[in-house]
Amino acid sequence: MSELLTEPMTYGGLFAVSLVAATLFPLQSEAVLAGLLLAGREPAWALVLVASVGNVAGSAINWALGRGIERFRDRRWFPVKPSALARAEGWYARYGHWSLLLSWAPVIGDPLTMIAGVLREPLPRFLAIVTVAKVGRYLAVAWLVPH
Repeated sequence: MSELLTEPMTYGGLFAVSLVAATLFPLQSEAVLAGLLLAGREPAWALVLVASVGNVAGSAINWALGRGIERFRDRRWFPVKPSALARAEGWYARYGHWSLLLSWAPVIGDPLTMIAGVLREPLPRFLAIVTVAKVGRYLAVAWLVPH
């Protein structure tokens, strides 16, 4: 009976932590994944899949927030100064959509996904590149953690 409860909680919890970790909130989904891999109760491929889907979904939320907040860029209370936004646009123009391959990286990855929304990166290309980056990170964690 307890297995009927723990399996959905395991996958649901991992999904939720991975989703929130991809937003601008500081959570470590890699540590949760590593702990679940070490426990060895669920198949590694399933845990990597759930963590990846959750993390990509969180990045898509950042992208959507970027798209939505962009319309307020001329307001005085807008959180990014016009000069800083212009620099980010220049940086993104220089390195292009391939910079999203760094979306897996701590500190810069999550803001980068929001900037992609502000700068109107097409969603299908955004999702494709971010998925490659996020799956790669979780595969690396699964490879490094003995299970």
